[in-house]
Amino acid sequence: MFSYPSLADDHYSTLTLSTEMELAGTRDSVLYYVEQMQKKYPDMRNFYARNKRDYVLEGDKDSGQYRWSAVEPRRVSSGSVNFESYADAIDQHHSALELAPHALSVSPLDCEALDLLAGFDFTYRGNHNELVNEALGICPAFDRLAAMPGTSFINNEPNITLALDDDCRVQCRVSIETRTSPYHVRTGEFQEDQLSVYVTARRYGSLDPGKTYGDALDELDRICREIVEDYVAPSVLEPLARTIAMG
Repeated sequence: MFSYPSLADDHYSTLTLSTEMELAGTRDSVLYYVEQMQKKYPDMRNFYARNKRDYVLEGDKDSGQYRWSAVEPRRVSSGSVNFESYADAIDQHHSALELAPHALSVSPLDCEALDLLAGFDFTYRGNHNELVNEALGICPAFDRLAAMPGTSFINNEPNITLALDDDCRVQCRVSIETRTSPYHVRTGEFQEDQLSVYVTARRYGSLDPGKTYGDALDELDRICREIVEDYVAPSVLEPLARTIAMG
């Protein structure tokens, strides 16, 4: 297994359970959920309401390494930023999914989608779109187009989504998000900003009979780790890191 902290400047793992029906977002149910999460992870001390019905429990962001959890009307989320142990981040997501059915009345039938995201950020001052081209290249069919005299990249955000079963219920998406705008290119004034690489494993629809949310997470965890370690790390993350270092 790769050492995730070594792959990028910042890394994070996010779990999102989206439901068909609204959650039991009463005062008591939300407080019970966040209190139980805090008991297991005491470093999450900051609790606040966002947009009236969005509730967030999080650790100290200033440290750069922190956990968070959120309850929204139709979504439960769990996140770990700059974790030292990938297994610990997944354990946190399991805790959220173990609590949600009881605390927030989430049924296995109520699943619209379950997402597990692995994110990687690179801090870079310059044209992110040119960086992606230099590090990763582009589709061969676009080579001549990209080489047109007097042109420059103002958007270059490759993404691909793969179905992993015949029903297309289990999918994996790999995408790159750049943060260079036409203004930056026009003025030549590039701010130090983060280029992001996302690997998202997603499962759509109600859980199969006899399956738990923990079982579904284990499947997505396996997919996400395989995609990151066998494909994205050597073919995307490492070339980006090398190109930035050489610049």
